[in-house]
Amino acid sequence: MTVKTIYSFAEGKAEWKELLGGKGANLAEMTRVGLPVPPGFTITTEACRRFFAEGERLPEQVARELLEALDALQEQTGKGLGNPDAPLLLSVRSGAVHSMPGMMDTILNLGLNDDTVEGLAKQTGNPRFAYDCYRRLIQMFGNVVLGLDHFHFEQIMERHKQAAGLRLDTELSAKHLQAIIEEYQRFILEKSKRPFPQNPLEQLRQAVEAVFLSWNNARARVYRKIHRIPDDLGTAVNVQAMVFGNRGNDSGTGVAFTRNPATGEQKLYGEFLLNAQGEDVVAGIRTPRPIGELAESMPEVYEELMMFAKRLELHYKDMQDIEFTVEQGKLYILQTRNGKRTAQAAVKIAVDLVNENVITREEALTRIEPEMIERLLHRQFAELGERKPWVKGLPASPGAATGRIVFSADDAERWAKAGEAVILVRPETTPDDIHGILAAKGILTSRGGMTSHAAVVARGMGKACICGCEELRIDGKRKQVSAAGQTLHEGDRISIDGGTGMVYLGELPLIEPMLSAECEELLAWADEVRRLQVRTNADTPEDAKKARAFGAEGIGLCRTEHMFMDAGRLPVMQKMIMAETLAERKEALEELLPMQKEDFVGLFRAMEGLPVTIRLLDPPLHEFVPDLEELVVSQAKRESMGDMDPQQRKQQEQWIKKVRALSEANPMLGHRGCRLALTYPEIAEMQVEAIGLAAAECLSQGIRVQVEIMVPLVGHVNELKRLRQIIEGVLARYEAPNGSSIAFRVGTMIEVPRAALTADEIAAEADFFSFGTNDLTQMTFGYSRDDAEGKFLHAYVEEKILPENPFMVLDRDGVGKLIRWAAEQGRKTNPQLKLGICGEHGGEQKSIQFCHEVGLDYVSCSPYRVPLARLAAAQAEIARRSQ
Repeated sequence: MTVKTIYSFAEGKAEWKELLGGKGANLAEMTRVGLPVPPGFTITTEACRRFFAEGERLPEQVARELLEALDALQEQTGKGLGNPDAPLLLSVRSGAVHSMPGMMDTILNLGLNDDTVEGLAKQTGNPRFAYDCYRRLIQMFGNVVLGLDHFHFEQIMERHKQAAGLRLDTELSAKHLQAIIEEYQRFILEKSKRPFPQNPLEQLRQAVEAVFLSWNNARARVYRKIHRIPDDLGTAVNVQAMVFGNRGNDSGTGVAFTRNPATGEQKLYGEFLLNAQGEDVVAGIRTPRPIGELAESMPEVYEELMMFAKRLELHYKDMQDIEFTVEQGKLYILQTRNGKRTAQAAVKIAVDLVNENVITREEALTRIEPEMIERLLHRQFAELGERKPWVKGLPASPGAATGRIVFSADDAERWAKAGEAVILVRPETTPDDIHGILAAKGILTSRGGMTSHAAVVARGMGKACICGCEELRIDGKRKQVSAAGQTLHEGDRISIDGGTGMVYLGELPLIEPMLSAECEELLAWADEVRRLQVRTNADTPEDAKKARAFGAEGIGLCRTEHMFMDAGRLPVMQKMIMAETLAERKEALEELLPMQKEDFVGLFRAMEGLPVTIRLLDPPLHEFVPDLEELVVSQAKRESMGDMDPQQRKQQEQWIKKVRALSEANPMLGHRGCRLALTYPEIAEMQVEAIGLAAAECLSQGIRVQVEIMVPLVGHVNELKRLRQIIEGVLARYEAPNGSSIAFRVGTMIEVPRAALTADEIAAEADFFSFGTNDLTQMTFGYSRDDAEGKFLHAYVEEKILPENPFMVLDRDGVGKLIRWAAEQGRKTNPQLKLGICGEHGGEQKSIQFCHEVGLDYVSCSPYRVPLARLAAAQAEIARRSQ
């Protein structure tokens, strides 16, 4: 049986999203519930996949069904494609399964030619309207189908406006537009070597093929990569009878959100333009008017729109992004979809919908992407004092950003790769600018509104954005921007506040944010659901306090080596490393002991009885000493200048000798971790003694303490066995105020594949395992992370050799098997074995899902990822329940 590839809106269903795409499924659903939707049909995603499989040619079945669907639409509307007496005009739009706003192509007014434009003018009694539609079709067709830059068409029209002394497109007369059309057609013939097609059926076929092809354009590929959308889904194509918002001042077009997509406020939000078509709003060519003013221009239409907006939101149980057109006073709904929103708005909307009894708490938790919670922690400007803004625009996407001005997407990407923070400044952005938006810290445009391309994409990415800053005069060729008597050039610094629309000259200091009340409420619901505990990786009391404020339930990793990098301690650490005898080394360690003890006191106090996992010194000693090449060059320079006495020479030579002795061919696999502690047990003894002193002091002050001591880089059970004896021997000397011994746990970081494979043996000596997935990934793949990410890993992911960067998303099939095996085997030996993860994967959604599946007790991540992890852990449990 042959499966259909085209369905009318009346045939489709909301549940067919995978087949009809999100837009097609929603058009079908709105048609089904009786909303005023112009009729049309959807060419399926399956047809798109077949189009690519057959060499980018429209399959015969699709071409045949296209003619059948067109016949049905002509009968339904009483109009004919190419009929001058009653011309049917069509819109041809993409419609992917996952919303990709602006990433693929659209063609409007399809069906006009030199004959039907005359018929449309006669039928409507409005020649200017007819020629304006024709002008738009030729421009869009030339750009989308023939690949000619829309900039050239804009230049032609701008030249005609200037010659006529006009400022706005809407001031062009029918005669002006006829002249523009003639020049457009000459330009197309000259550049593409083929005329603009006069046959409407040929227009339709080429338009459908072009929209299919736009699935693989550069901006769509970049967008899919950013949002992790599979490349093999394809797009549907929606062919719909046109309704016209450019038939005069009783017509118009707009975009309305049922709630504010920037803040989540429960109020109709959006923009509209009178006497315009939809592309005028989203393209940023004209700055639209706030949706509230529609109540003054067309009060009855506004009331009807409000009614439909409420109805659609209740139907879909989510905030809707609605495109509408008004044709001579009649309202049509062209599209609805779940609206893109900022992280702040997403959380507020989800919580409000629960409190309005529209959705359940679990539904709210699953609607928020964990990365959104991370974006919620937008930085803001510190106190501005008397500082005045330079200019002001529309607050399109919240958050503060500061950086150097750049004027093109390519420059934004290039400067960002060189390590510069940049603000992309453009008249307006187009989908082709997506790589620059991704690279920039913020976006500033002189045109466009709160539903323009820049605004929508920036909100989706969590970038600060200001749109419609009309005071700006941007000269992209000269790379300068002027306003308020001030001219700035490429590389000058500005600061933007996407929440207020204010632009400031220079670089302003930023402060870290706090979680909103709605976010705290959402995370409290997550805490009720999740099974996994969430700890933090913290090396200082400040980090620990911040993590606790974000809901951390302990410290899963304290990297003690970071404590020795302090400028005041490094010389003492180096003195210990340079020691030639045990006595000299112990003398230096005695100096470090009180410093280390105070570190641990601070952490115990910050955690107030929550577990604190302290990892003994992990990196090789050479990380604490100067670079060998720098020492040799320094000595040579000073000797050539005669600036070195015998004592200094001797000391320098000792340094060079020591550094050479410490150097290793492969230090990451060399003398570090437990190997260092076993070679120099006095270092481990000092650290454990500092832990004992700190615990005793805190306990005497009534501060509860949970100590977990982690031994790094264990590969054989005997390493852990020997070091456990040392740890127990040192801590036996310290008592709690009641005379009892200090309670503690000893465990190890599983980061060597052999440790995972022999977990049953190691668990006999361990109270807990913490999977150090950074090193475990390196050693399992045989990748040096720095080299791999710098040289080939990006290409591996790009070319689909690897599905993800394994240092960012846990590799389930390799590293994950080791973790699963170690967890199972370890608990066979020690059923009470506590299991956690403390690599960077502890703060990544998919990796947290895996940790839940294999039965770990906790994940540990950086302080600012703790809220993300709390939500992801809850979603993992909800997913388990739904299976």
